[in-house]
Amino acid sequence: MEAAFALAAALTLQAQPAARPCTAQEVRDLTTPSDQPYRLLCQAVLSGVDVRRRVLIEGEAASGASLDCGGGAVRQPGSPSTAAPTVAVWSRREGDGWSRPADVTLRNCRILGNVRIWGMGAGGSMRDLLASSRTPGHTTAAQSAAPIKVAMDRIRFEGVGTIPLYVGPGVTQTRVTRSTFSGRSTSVAVYLDAESAGAVIQDNDFDIRTGREQIAVDGSGANRIVGNRLALGGRGGVFLYRNCGEDGVIRHQTPSYNQITDNVFSGAGWWRPRAVVIGAREGRRPYCGDDRGWPFGSSLNDGDGATGNVTTGNVVRR
Repeated sequence: MEAAFALAAALTLQAQPAARPCTAQEVRDLTTPSDQPYRLLCQAVLSGVDVRRRVLIEGEAASGASLDCGGGAVRQPGSPSTAAPTVAVWSRREGDGWSRPADVTLRNCRILGNVRIWGMGAGGSMRDLLASSRTPGHTTAAQSAAPIKVAMDRIRFEGVGTIPLYVGPGVTQTRVTRSTFSGRSTSVAVYLDAESAGAVIQDNDFDIRTGREQIAVDGSGANRIVGNRLALGGRGGVFLYRNCGEDGVIRHQTPSYNQITDNVFSGAGWWRPRAVVIGAREGRRPYCGDDRGWPFGSSLNDGDGATGNVTTGNVVRR
């Protein structure tokens, strides 16, 4: 199937330039409060001092960049949004192609607000994503354009309303390990968007007030959600679906071949525990017809198409 082929293709396109340690001046600039984002192109190791500005890790030049906060916080002076997240790992349009970062690491940080990992559509412009979705090779194109191998370890995600961690279209091999999610989100805690693949979400604690389920897997495939502890508060746990037609973008990939295993779900609803729901929408959205007219993906079939998913060893407690 295209999803499996596209992920394999993405794995062969890994530019891995050797990043250098940040200079003392770069560290001072990074930790100087500002309403402008700091463009991180090096490996920063901090000793617990807070970063009081947005951090932007953008394009191939940022490959290999890392930020070790030493337990300190990253926060911004204003309110985080999709267009202005606390930490952004973004691809950049260059001519007819895309410049994307690879091998980015965040560790030992308390992030107040949100992290956004974007390829096509970075910064809020949906034009390229919309146009690409109308071609049969969209999954491959989206994955080739998007960041690859972003690792987050021992991060304290503190939501302030927006989704704390959003993994955008085509992003591959994201890792979130030994981290915590707290605060609040009007939506979900983690969103894996269409055409993304190969994420590992393992050994994390979710204790966050959400408006919906904790983890959304929207047309994202071959992910591993393993060994996490999720306090549901009566809400859903992990939902797999394909959000057909949203913004007119055709979803090509289905939420398939995911492993959701050995997680502990506490505080599940008594009558409808909904810890793991495979095929959570099946076209039941008013905008599903907004991508009609093309002979593939969600334009051809509004169903979720979830197949080959594995859910074993999960514990559900009410």
